[in-house]
Amino acid sequence: MQNDHLNEPQVTEAEVQAVMEKYDRESVTRNYKNWIKWLVFGVCILFSLVQLYAAFTGRVAATQLRPLHLGFVMTLVFLIYPVTKSARRDKLPIYDAILAVIAMAVCLYIALQHVELARRINKNTALDIWVGGLLIVLLFECCRRVVGLPIMVVALVFMLYAYFGQYMPGDLMHRGFSVRRIITQLVYTTEGIMGTPLGASSTFIFLFVMFGAFLERTEVGNFFIDFANAIAGHKRGGPAKVAVLASALEGTVSGSSVANTVGSGSFTIPMMKRLGYRKEFAAAVEAAASTGGQIMPPVMGAAAFLMAESVGVPYMEVVKAALIPAILYFVGIYIIIELEARKYGLEGMDKATLPKFLPLVKKNGYLILPLIVIIVFLSLGYTPIFSALVGIASCVFCDIIRHIIIGVVGALEARKARKEKISAAKIAGDVAVKTATDVVFSLDKGARNVLGVAVACGMAGIIVGMITLTGIGLTLGNSLTALAGGNAYLTLVFTMLASIILGMGVPTTANYLITSTIMAGTVMKVVGCDMLAAHMFVFYFGIIADITPPVALAAMAGSAIAKSDPFRTGLNAVKLAIAAFIVPYIFVFNNKMLFIGAQWYDILQISITSIIGMVGIGAALEGYLTRHAHLLQRIMFLAGGLLLIEPGLMTDIIGIAIVAVAFIWQVLENKRLGGKMEPSADRYKGLGLGKRIGVILSESFVMLGKLFKA
Repeated sequence: MQNDHLNEPQVTEAEVQAVMEKYDRESVTRNYKNWIKWLVFGVCILFSLVQLYAAFTGRVAATQLRPLHLGFVMTLVFLIYPVTKSARRDKLPIYDAILAVIAMAVCLYIALQHVELARRINKNTALDIWVGGLLIVLLFECCRRVVGLPIMVVALVFMLYAYFGQYMPGDLMHRGFSVRRIITQLVYTTEGIMGTPLGASSTFIFLFVMFGAFLERTEVGNFFIDFANAIAGHKRGGPAKVAVLASALEGTVSGSSVANTVGSGSFTIPMMKRLGYRKEFAAAVEAAASTGGQIMPPVMGAAAFLMAESVGVPYMEVVKAALIPAILYFVGIYIIIELEARKYGLEGMDKATLPKFLPLVKKNGYLILPLIVIIVFLSLGYTPIFSALVGIASCVFCDIIRHIIIGVVGALEARKARKEKISAAKIAGDVAVKTATDVVFSLDKGARNVLGVAVACGMAGIIVGMITLTGIGLTLGNSLTALAGGNAYLTLVFTMLASIILGMGVPTTANYLITSTIMAGTVMKVVGCDMLAAHMFVFYFGIIADITPPVALAAMAGSAIAKSDPFRTGLNAVKLAIAAFIVPYIFVFNNKMLFIGAQWYDILQISITSIIGMVGIGAALEGYLTRHAHLLQRIMFLAGGLLLIEPGLMTDIIGIAIVAVAFIWQVLENKRLGGKMEPSADRYKGLGLGKRIGVILSESFVMLGKLFKA
């Protein structure tokens, strides 16, 4: 099986770009060749400088910063993103130039008039209403270009509901609101577009996106891949383990599942295929690992910052709460990869071709300094804004060190090869120029990277504003409770389904805001859990929509690189990410997993038993631990694993006992029946579901008979 993929071609840069443009709307951008390129570049730099000035000084009021932030965002969207995917990308149409100017003008009107607008709230002039209406229309168009239609449809439905409320049936009926009132609510209050989501985008979300751009410029991504290769590349199933480690590390600086999948997947997926992994499994590994980046501390997805704002806790509390679930998520993927490799006899890469750990750390280990700085400052209680600014400064410092090392090494090599002497002044000059170039391009990259998040935050503000105005959140929450009959498990299942469905077309940020606004309170009421646990629940299921069929954008992107079946890739990704479907239910019922009311020994017990539980669940899903597991063993592994993930002394004792019995059973089979009975990949090929179940059942009882035969 391994030889089938030895000649697997590498993914070209053009193929990577094509995949990104197909599955990531933010990648469909114009590519100017004339002076407009530098105009856009200048606007991006100005945008970043304004944001950094506001963060450093704190002198820009929120009522000014939010519209100014949105003005830059919408202007850049009209300048950078074409009206359709098929439109020309090498020139700027006059209509987009006009829209860009109008977008900045309406936002400047709100920013410059913020004091007067606050005084005449609900008594707005006709000009105010026209400006507000124009802003809403322009934001919808920006959303169509950058984010997509689903969130537009959701926002429009909520706006229509606010207007036609008196015609709604039953509990959904309300008195209805005029166009004037809707515009006022959405534009001139802090419960609409200019509300908490955009406020978060204009402050710490922007800064952490900027931090990611600076960190990326230091080439830390290559270090992450080399680091993962040095640790796991030579081990059994090495490329898949490299994908997990690299994606977990890259996810700390990038909040995009698709971008993570395509970025590291262009390297890891072909490597996995060459060493024998099934193509659907290879694509699923990368998609599942990349999606988990949004739940991986210390720098999580943008929604995590909004969660801290919504719950009213420091961001570090969210990071701490996410730690054990995130570890379980990646451990679960790692375990299934290990079992898959054992099952099919897959080997690792040649150790001689891989980076050496200690030399790599000595040479490039300083590149992770910014991440360490972020963690330290957040842990010491500093604000996310200050921590991000210090992190950005540390990125610049690391970049200077990198260029000094490159310059000195280059000078020594030149002197050795050509007896040419390069002065320290020349090295210093080169370092200054290259560092300045990196800083400028990082400012540009950061401004571009925040556009999609900011537009999604603005649209989420529309939805939350309409929910607040109409009170439909309480109505839907009560309806959900009634539909579930007050049953806690059913309520959670319905909440999970709603989060996943919304996540199939709505960005994680907006998805989290909608579901938490409507359902987090209901979860707290029915289950009786902590507020943070309820919000974390909807946050998790919004994220894993990226790997859940039928949409599963991250899985689709991975399948495009692997040239695999998209739906099967999605199913494999769901299997790999099984922890993400189980763990949220656990921490909702037992908040200790989130460090809420837990002692150190509780955390130790939960961590150890949960990891053993993931081994049991992985063995059940893969049908393999030390040998091929038949039906009864798989049931035992699954039951024991689920009991071990549930925090509690009694469940832990029973779970360990069940998993241990199944494990000993397999050990005895290996001794008595000989060999590990490695199964063929085609074991059930061509069999229908009914026949496959029949074969599994008959096999189970045959194995029992052989084992206990006198």
